[in-house]
Amino acid sequence: MHPKIVMSAVPLGFSMPGWEADDHASVARYLTEGVQMVADAGADFYVCPDNTAHIVLEQIASELPLPGLHIADVICHELTKHGSKHVALLGTRWTMTGPVYEAALKKRGLERLIPDDRMRELLNAAIFDELCLGVFKQSTTDLFVSAIEELKCRGADSVILGCTEIPLIVTPANSPLPVFDSTRLLAKYAVQEAISERPIEMNSGWLAIQ
Repeated sequence: MHPKIVMSAVPLGFSMPGWEADDHASVARYLTEGVQMVADAGADFYVCPDNTAHIVLEQIASELPLPGLHIADVICHELTKHGSKHVALLGTRWTMTGPVYEAALKKRGLERLIPDDRMRELLNAAIFDELCLGVFKQSTTDLFVSAIEELKCRGADSVILGCTEIPLIVTPANSPLPVFDSTRLLAKYAVQEAISERPIEMNSGWLAIQ
């Protein structure tokens, strides 16, 4: 047995012009469409494995027809359980420099460390030009591992793989730091919530992490 699951997959390509133009209202339309689809199908809550999308989801959470399970809340809950204090963050340039993880980590007294400008641009390009297209090069894996090593040297004790595609090339086996895979952890917490018999508790459009 497993929980009933419904899925919407509005293509990221529709919202990319909005991200590039910093037009969050445009992005919000597509995210709202996706949440509405699963709401119409009978879902009790939604999860979105796109870390970057949470920048906009945070802005519209209270207007959506369903509560969401926040990916940064899930990750921070795990980081706290494991005693992490200084956390490296990899993802798209919006995720690395954006407010989602910065606020979630700060709220729990955790330090966020991100790559420098040059490395951020290299990682962002690799995500969109290679990983999203199913292109996997050893040089790109080496680039991500190098970024983690640099952040380790700056004091990081763990690393958030804050993009769906990064775990395709960065694993516990090749990472210089313990990894927190946002995609898999979100799925784990979603199943736990779905099979739980406790009432759904919300806070401003988000599920309370138990």
